[in-house]
Formats: sequence, structure tokens, C-alpha cells
Amino acid sequence: METTRQSKIARLIQKDLSNIFQAQTRQMRGVLVSVSVVRVSPDLSVAKVYLSIFPSSRAEEIIKNVNDNMKQIRYELGTLERHQLRIIPELKFFIDDSLDYIENIDRLLNTAKASDDAEVSND
Repeated sequence: METTRQSKIARLIQKDLSNIFQAQTRQMRGVLVSVSVVRVSPDLSVAKVYLSIFPSSRAEEIIKNVNDNMKQIRYELGTLERHQLRIIPELKFFIDDSLDYIENIDRLLNTAKASDDAEVSND
């Protein structure tokens, strides 16, 4: 269970990282990176950041690029949050594939409905 302080810091990190990624992806046409969830450890030393990347076919490439540039991103985050946080947490980036999961479930439901409709029309 998250404390109030953890959730406030997570929201702050999410907002600032969103601004950082928005500025960086402006140069890359056809790519959208959004920060979907940030989870901060109880001691506030580690922040797990889940990124939603569109198109999902380039997700692995982009997450690798983000992890390679983690120090620069943490530095930029530190300059934005230097007055709010004493210590900037270590960042760990992960792909948030919940949209792909939802899409897959929706596709499966549509095929199941189509097969049910075909069975009803054959009867």
C-alpha cells in the first residue's frame, strides 16, 4: 500500500517525465511516448516508470534507447525537481503493454461474438 508521500512524489515524477519525453519525441515523427504509471519504493530511492509507446512495434527499440540515456533523463528530472525533492530516485523503465492486452481481449471478444452470430444465423 502506497503512502500519501509516495503517491505525491509518483505524480510529480510522472508529470515531469511526461514533459521530458514529450520534448524529446517531438523530433521523432510518428512516435508517441507517454508515462502511464510511476511507482515509488517506500524509501523513495527507486521509481519504476511504465511507458506506453505508440506504435508498439517500436517499443523495444525506444525502451532500449531510454534505458541507455537513463542518466541524462535523471539529470533533467533533477533540474526540474530540485526544489521539491532532496534526492532524485533511481529510475527503472518498463514497457506498459496494457493497451495491447486490452486490444487483444477486445479482438478475442469480437471473434467470439462473430462466431456466436454465425451459429445463430445457421440455426
